[in-house]
Amino acid sequence: MLIINPATYKNIIRPLLFNLSPETAQGAAEFMLQQDYLWKFLSPLMKVESPRLQTDIAGIRLDNPVGLAAGYDKDCKVIPSLSSMGFGYITCGTVTAMPRPGNAKPRVIRYVEEEALVNSLGFPGKGLASAADELGRVQESRAKAPIVASVSGVTEEDLLKCHRGLEPLADAIEINISSPNTAGLRVFQEPEALGALLSQVNEDRKRPLFIKLPPYKSSADQPSAGEEERDRVLSLVEVCMEQGVSAVPVSNTWPVRDSRLAVGAGGLSGKGVFPDTLRMVTDLKAVIGDRMAINACGGIFSGKDAFEVLRAGATTAQVLTGLIYRGPGIARSINEQLLQTMDEERVVTLSEGIRG
Repeated sequence: MLIINPATYKNIIRPLLFNLSPETAQGAAEFMLQQDYLWKFLSPLMKVESPRLQTDIAGIRLDNPVGLAAGYDKDCKVIPSLSSMGFGYITCGTVTAMPRPGNAKPRVIRYVEEEALVNSLGFPGKGLASAADELGRVQESRAKAPIVASVSGVTEEDLLKCHRGLEPLADAIEINISSPNTAGLRVFQEPEALGALLSQVNEDRKRPLFIKLPPYKSSADQPSAGEEERDRVLSLVEVCMEQGVSAVPVSNTWPVRDSRLAVGAGGLSGKGVFPDTLRMVTDLKAVIGDRMAINACGGIFSGKDAFEVLRAGATTAQVLTGLIYRGPGIARSINEQLLQTMDEERVVTLSEGIRG
């Protein structure tokens, strides 16, 4: 029970983990998460059961709108434990067609004061065959939380292989075209290339499809560059709507330079990116309307954060860096705070909508 207490995690467990390198700490966390029985036992203490939080994304019923973003469980190894933590859904991966070593180490660093991370991982993982085996193994033991499988690649062939291999084993597929750490991925950030890919995917698609979009800085920060990047992302949104995409996760890490990383640059995540996430959700909702769902991703640490992105037009709020800084009780904490904020704002249920 102590492990899910926010104060205990912050004052005792997190300092121990943060004495380790980020990837070593992740390995220690994964070892604990492989103890399925422990998390199944703790599950009733980690969930917030309230019909007020129930929502729906692309026909998938969710007990609450707080999802785990891609990147934590890269090889889909600890889904049963993550499904016990009170998330509305779990995104596993990102999975690539073939095993990848990722970029050179060091490739993850912490900005502790800012509650942020920078990673240049480059999709390390065991590949499609291993992920499919893991997903097949947990079909009966993943609790109630729906599973979204995140996939990526630098060729149409690899992406189609991943989509076809994992779609029967997941409730939805997320195609990641937005990682700043993978050479070649930007080809699908061109509308024509994305349209061609989605046309191929749609030939065999049977389940909801999400496209994880690249970020852009707001025009207030970089007036000309921001407008150009915004227009480019909105052109991708138009393609997604034309091709019947179900939802767009918004967004990914922000490209930054840091000489402590072996490759000299990576993607920033954490609390500081939240204002830009909120602006992107607002911008995209104005274009999308009700034609696609939006999964807000970036800097969400609290129920107030979740409420803000939901009010701006998102259907769900994803966390990842918040899990590392706040611990395994974060979904419960966000959902409890979200209910409190809904009370303050006189919102009865999420299903009725909370847009201001």
